[in-house]
Amino acid sequence: MPISKSTYDLPPDAPPKAVKEDQIEYGFIGKLQSLKYEYRPDIRDRAALERNFREKFETLNRVNLSDGEFTRLLDEIVTPDVYTAARTLRERNTFVRDDGTPLNYTLVNIKDWCKNSFEVVNQLRINTDYSHHRYDVLILINGVPCVQIELKTLGISPKRAMEQIVEYKNDPGNGYSKTLLCFLQLFIVSNRTDTWYFANNNARHFAFNADERFLPIYQFADEANKKITHLDHFAETFLPKCTLGEAISRYMVLVASEQKLLMMRPYQVYAVKAIVDCIHQNGGNGYIWHTTGSGKTLTSFKASTLLKDNPDIEKCLFVVDRKDLDRQTREEFNRFQEGCVEENTNTGALVRRLLSSDYADKVIVTTIQKLGLALIETSKRNKQRSKSGQATYKEQLEPLSDKRIVFIFDECHRSQFGDNHEAIKTFFPKAQLFGFTGTPIFEKNATAKQFEGEEGQFKTTKDLFQKELHAYTITHAIEDTNVLRFHVDYYKPEGHNTKVPPPKPGEPLAKKAVIEAILAKHDTATAGRRFNAVLATASINDAIEYHGLFDELQKAKRAADPDFQPLNIACVFSPPAEGNADVNQLQQDLPQEKADNEVEPDKKKDALKAILAHYNARYGSNHSIGEFDLYYQDVQKRIKDQQWPNADFPAAKKIDIAIVVDMLLTGFDSKYLNTLYVDKNLKYHGLIQAFSRTNRVLNGSKPYGNILDFRQQQDSVDAAIALFSGENATEEERKIWLVDKAPVVIEKLDAAVQKLADFMQTQGLPCAPEAVPQLKGDDARAAFIKA
Repeated sequence: MPISKSTYDLPPDAPPKAVKEDQIEYGFIGKLQSLKYEYRPDIRDRAALERNFREKFETLNRVNLSDGEFTRLLDEIVTPDVYTAARTLRERNTFVRDDGTPLNYTLVNIKDWCKNSFEVVNQLRINTDYSHHRYDVLILINGVPCVQIELKTLGISPKRAMEQIVEYKNDPGNGYSKTLLCFLQLFIVSNRTDTWYFANNNARHFAFNADERFLPIYQFADEANKKITHLDHFAETFLPKCTLGEAISRYMVLVASEQKLLMMRPYQVYAVKAIVDCIHQNGGNGYIWHTTGSGKTLTSFKASTLLKDNPDIEKCLFVVDRKDLDRQTREEFNRFQEGCVEENTNTGALVRRLLSSDYADKVIVTTIQKLGLALIETSKRNKQRSKSGQATYKEQLEPLSDKRIVFIFDECHRSQFGDNHEAIKTFFPKAQLFGFTGTPIFEKNATAKQFEGEEGQFKTTKDLFQKELHAYTITHAIEDTNVLRFHVDYYKPEGHNTKVPPPKPGEPLAKKAVIEAILAKHDTATAGRRFNAVLATASINDAIEYHGLFDELQKAKRAADPDFQPLNIACVFSPPAEGNADVNQLQQDLPQEKADNEVEPDKKKDALKAILAHYNARYGSNHSIGEFDLYYQDVQKRIKDQQWPNADFPAAKKIDIAIVVDMLLTGFDSKYLNTLYVDKNLKYHGLIQAFSRTNRVLNGSKPYGNILDFRQQQDSVDAAIALFSGENATEEERKIWLVDKAPVVIEKLDAAVQKLADFMQTQGLPCAPEAVPQLKGDDARAAFIKA
């Protein structure tokens, strides 16, 4: 049944008064009809909705239910628990009929969502015992309400519709929990020009507040990350039947550990599709440039799990370059899907899982070092096995050598530039290799450093992985508020004598001066210690000296001023390896620490023992060098547990500043880390990786990441921003990265105030709040808003 009212007879920029809400609604329905949705104006109440669902259910499952059976079926499947409903929607379920026989059924065609019926209804009224709500537009998939669209006029922000949905869901006995509306997966809100969408969830994951941003909301975008906000264009690109079915069935993640629905962002979906398409076409290798903090682990998880069901793929390996990232990635994968991957405690365990035909072992998370130990004939493990007369790991894996194996590398940089990568390509000639990186290696920032005694054979990410499959740079992420901007302050000593030249870029200041500056600025930078910080130092010796000086200076301040509250200082760097395989593996991604530990290793070890003793005394722990990894994990946990206020974890148990050399500057994520103090020279990807530790989004109390640079590295910062903004980035786009300095902000504020004053003068009014109600006419009020 075609509809008559349409917004498409009106220009896209029609003023608010020209387009009423019902015109937007019917125009939208018309757009869905053009996408082959069936409009059902006859479904306007709960009874009609349930009759339609029954008809579709019986057709899909080839069954005729009695009235009693259908009533029981509704009682079984309707639930206030959004997570349970989402699982029921996606799974094959069992219903016991009146005669005791089981009926295996699905609510929709889960094998091919495109083959479901797609219908659109509007102005559906659901009355329950306690609520009487009317819903603008609903999309039914096989009779099941899966998407709700709430529309507003141009003059009203779509965020009002978000708040309205939250209010509806919070009403006692609401239709969302008592009827088929429990199966809603997505909400879309729009005022025609501004369109957003978000996943349905249980109450604790479903609270909208403009300041705290508790509710993850999304704007759709094309493959080049250009926003699609107009309702017409959004419908054309996001709501074609197969696209919507795919979004719900393939690109939503049900997080079992949190009982939560997670919607993948557009750039994550494009990356997954690019990898899957490349594998389907057997089109070689590729890399995904997604900025640090953009959710690469979720993207790689989804790519891995989709490949799990590809019969042509023997195994999918997700490869990280450090033991701590191996653990972190496994925890994240298992958060997204419980029991998804197991730990490979050693190379032998990895080999057993590679040879296993168990479906659970099709996706494996491992380190590149374990792979290397298995595949390189001259590795220590293979030599030991050969010497004892056992088949080497490489010989055991021979049956897999001609199989199609997919390798997905996380942060595909330093550890890939050596023998391990070449061993994988040589042993698995049919393998396809994909890399994720937040900071690609280009010609400009490439190095050919020694790696395990061998010079790296590949210089750039492109050399290694052939082609870029998708890009989502930090510029895109900042624009989308997926990560924060940086506030960079280049420290200059106060009262610096103009006759004495300031420190040159890259030159260190006296450490005591650095500490005095940190002590003076830390509380302001971290919002009264609600957040914490990392101090990046140039060497292990520097870190040791800083740790001792902090202790000395804070004790002196406490003696002079009983009210002085010392900062909790931790220090973490790797110990001398001395044949320890775990430490050796760890140091492969810590070049400065590895080099430092080769000089006077006993002194480094003694210093680390003293640091551990200091840490143990402060926190009541019992860490030792022999179990260094446990200490490292504890430091990371205390940084992440900074949440304020937190009665269960008082300030005395937290870390205010962690002194580091290489550790924590890549791959470590904490929303409560907001400040980086820099006393080491950084360049290109190393600089961006270090800065990015501070820019994870939390809420309005964390507007940006703070960087206090004690080495005057503005040129290095500018060069890194230019390189990683993207190949075609403009100067304006690069400026997005940085927060304006105070003088610039003041200048902009003064200009804005003057512009407003000039406008008020044209109206014959003073520039004062009490004069605003005196503005005459809509044109004047609109001009005031724009001024």
